[in-house]
Amino acid sequence: MKIGFDAKRITHNKTGLGNYSRYIVNILSAFYPDNSYELYSPSEGNPRLHALVKETPSVQFHYPSGLFTWIPTAFWRSFALTSVLKEDSVGLFHGLSNELPYGLKSRNIKSVVTIHDLIFLRYPQFYRRIDRVIYTNKFLRACKEADCIIAISEMTKRDIIRFFNIDADKIHVIYQGCDLSFTHPAEEERKALVRSAYNLPKRYILNVGSIEKRKNLLLVIKALKQVDEDVSLVAIGKRTEYTDQLEKYIMDNDLSKRVRLLDGVPFEDLPAIYQQASLFVYPSFFEGFGIPIIEALHSGIPVIAATGSCLEEAGGPDSIYVNPNNESDMAQSINSVLSSPVLAEKMIKAGKEYVQNFSDKTIARQLMELYKGLL
Repeated sequence: MKIGFDAKRITHNKTGLGNYSRYIVNILSAFYPDNSYELYSPSEGNPRLHALVKETPSVQFHYPSGLFTWIPTAFWRSFALTSVLKEDSVGLFHGLSNELPYGLKSRNIKSVVTIHDLIFLRYPQFYRRIDRVIYTNKFLRACKEADCIIAISEMTKRDIIRFFNIDADKIHVIYQGCDLSFTHPAEEERKALVRSAYNLPKRYILNVGSIEKRKNLLLVIKALKQVDEDVSLVAIGKRTEYTDQLEKYIMDNDLSKRVRLLDGVPFEDLPAIYQQASLFVYPSFFEGFGIPIIEALHSGIPVIAATGSCLEEAGGPDSIYVNPNNESDMAQSINSVLSSPVLAEKMIKAGKEYVQNFSDKTIARQLMELYKGLL
């Protein structure tokens, strides 16, 4: 099979959609190397991100060429790409990040789109009106025109049905895994190097994800006041305006020595940071899935997450879930885990068993079965 992919996120996005896109291409080329995987990106983007996709004979990148270099890249992705796909004899196109180019059906090219979440409809207060309008039109059109939809969680599937009135039979839930680097213990030398580079505390709670209001990091910072003073919080993620609010609260409550907000941490440093944490917390109000939870379970640390979305799907029955509006519940749960090695070890063991549901082999097989069914 010759399968095309929208690769903009692969070459341009460090987290989230970029990680998902790179992951999908890497596992497919690893387990099904006899197919051709054609990656279409508007430019070469970031060389470091490009390098995270493993070079194999079955994987090839494509960029605008000839007359197409004179048109806006957004136009190339949305309108001109279909002609390129036809010229390249691509039989199936997978939109990895909520959208599809126009005209696939008229060119007799089968299509799959992955929908990650519809948070902008569930929590419109976190998004500008213009962004909500653009996302709604783009996502809805992709869902209607795709031959098949992949939802990354049961929660996302229910939202697609609820908000877009799409037939449930058209939607397939295929979970995400995480990068293999999280599944292997980091060497002690590597851990020491990372610990020194970021001046990591001896005991710390870890949170990973964009530092934005929806992610609800303030809940953990407030809960920290009810946790032993030798425990710190390390939060890794892209800064937003919400970060200013957090830093003010940290300063006003004399927590500067106990909270570290880190931005720009290279991906390759993350496994060693995860594996030295005492606990992982993910208090987000809503997520499409929650890959950092999968990374934490693979890393062998207990997980506390929030109720109200799909985080129970990611964390499994033995992680702990709290009300995202209740800082006392969060503090109590943190103290329970940190004060009980028996409970922590039970959560770690169960988490490692549960996370096998998201193995690369399983996800690659589900994707390939879906592709073959369409073709």
